[in-house]
Amino acid sequence: MGTSDYEKVIVVEGKSDRKKIEAIINEPIEIICTNGTIGISKLDELIDEIVCKDVYIMVDTDTAGEKLRKQFKRELPEAVHLYVDKIYREVASAPDHHVATILLSANIDVNSKYL
Repeated sequence: MGTSDYEKVIVVEGKSDRKKIEAIINEPIEIICTNGTIGISKLDELIDEIVCKDVYIMVDTDTAGEKLRKQFKRELPEAVHLYVDKIYREVASAPDHHVATILLSANIDVNSKYL
């Protein structure tokens, strides 16, 4: 899960979430997939890599996503949590405009065609 020299990191659950966000953002940001829930040792390893970066958590509004969000709130309280509206449930299935608005509200540069 190695991160690079990016200053910002967005943590998502799956590859489809990452693809959606990659298409919308307009700045270099590391997007890390947890592939669903994450074990304590993997979470600790990940936190060690991202602790000095601006971290954003953008997970689904389902049971697995909320469990993951709770883990990050406990282990990395300074992370910024971004929320997809519950009517969409998943980051990947939310409209591009909705995801772009959420990212923009967190001062993440997005491609204007999604606004």
